[in-house]
Amino acid sequence: MHRQLFQFAVAGIVGFVVDAGVLYLLLAGGLGYFVGRMISFLCAVWVTWRINRRFTFSGASNMTAWQEWRRYLIAMSGGGLINYACYSVAIVALPETRFLALSAVAIGSLMGMTVNFIAAKRWVFKEEM
Repeated sequence: MHRQLFQFAVAGIVGFVVDAGVLYLLLAGGLGYFVGRMISFLCAVWVTWRINRRFTFSGASNMTAWQEWRRYLIAMSGGGLINYACYSVAIVALPETRFLALSAVAIGSLMGMTVNFIAAKRWVFKEEM
């Protein structure tokens, strides 16, 4: 389990980079903090699913890729709601700097990670008996 938690955290770091990178691109393109974050979050979920299914939980699922993706997206939505709520509070409460979005994404990501790990391990990639 420690190995899986470590690999899940590594996938989360990659997801964080994707999330923040896409968000900054969308902000530069004129989208706001909140709509941009919804899109960047979906991009990060896609990337972390690909990493987690290949490395963290490889061989644990007997679903098709699309069934697994749908289940993963649903599972990550629980942590995603916590993530987005914390991100939103940070956007509103923290002073406006050029690192505001990055700080808010980090805060939200850390808060949602535990819920997401448990959902991934116990529901999406659970090993069949």
